[in-house]
Amino acid sequence: MRRVRYTRGGGPEVLFTEEVAVPEPGPGELLVRAEAIGVTLPVVRKVREARDPIPLGGEVAGRVVALGAGVTGCAVGDRVTGLVLGHGYADHVLLHVTMASPVPDGASAVDAVALVRSGLVAYGALRAARPESGESALVTAAASGVGQLAVQLAGLNGASRVTAAVSDRRKADFVRALGADSVVTYDEESWGEPVDYVLDAVGGDLLTPAVAALAPYGRLVAYSSGGGTVSAYDLLVGARSVIGFQMALIARERPGTYEAWRRELWELFLTGALKPCVHGEFALEDAASAHAVIEGRANLGKVVLIP
Repeated sequence: MRRVRYTRGGGPEVLFTEEVAVPEPGPGELLVRAEAIGVTLPVVRKVREARDPIPLGGEVAGRVVALGAGVTGCAVGDRVTGLVLGHGYADHVLLHVTMASPVPDGASAVDAVALVRSGLVAYGALRAARPESGESALVTAAASGVGQLAVQLAGLNGASRVTAAVSDRRKADFVRALGADSVVTYDEESWGEPVDYVLDAVGGDLLTPAVAALAPYGRLVAYSSGGGTVSAYDLLVGARSVIGFQMALIARERPGTYEAWRRELWELFLTGALKPCVHGEFALEDAASAHAVIEGRANLGKVVLIP
């Protein structure tokens, strides 16, 4: 089978495709024939910053072709999606049964990788903000795979005003079509009228203007892998707060919550209320081009690999 790998850190050019044997599922594992693979900013960053290369994991959807020992609740032929912690950029992947979710009829594999993991992060970050109907919101990286869903979910949750923060004004029409009421770019001196909560997927230097965008008693939910620091004084002045959110922690320690959120996302999708957008589909062997889109902040929605 084909698998994408890298042996040194760097840009998209360090990725290469190799032929390897199809893996055997171990205890509790599913062998899945991948049909769609999601490309995420955290994985792109890991490749860029890697000292010791690790497998390219991530979101995968496909069909179960073999079961490991002890697997229950899943059968060969089932359509599933989930987070692969090992080699995920491949024709066949090993998915632990606890990380697998069924893909319902009426949804494709591409729909699944565009909706489930990114949607869970967006939905969880929104829940962490404790929003009340009528409050205003700001979403950074609003055109990203997660951000585009966060913009829609904020509106569906009753936000009175949703501001989309993006890297490039050329993304304005895209995020407005998602339901954003106003658009700002990161380099603008002011991000407009203060908001009640910010969902931040960028971190780093953008944390300072993101906190400044909060109204008194506002909340910022930080779920970025980009790190960054916040001035305690900036929080004290407006009685603002910063809340950290990590989806992996919810999946590991609150599986009931994780499953309930997943069902809600699929219901919103199947009724047409939530519409994940896909920027483009790339062949597996063209993973470098997919990473280049993410690195260049050019994507409008989810970037997907098709084995």
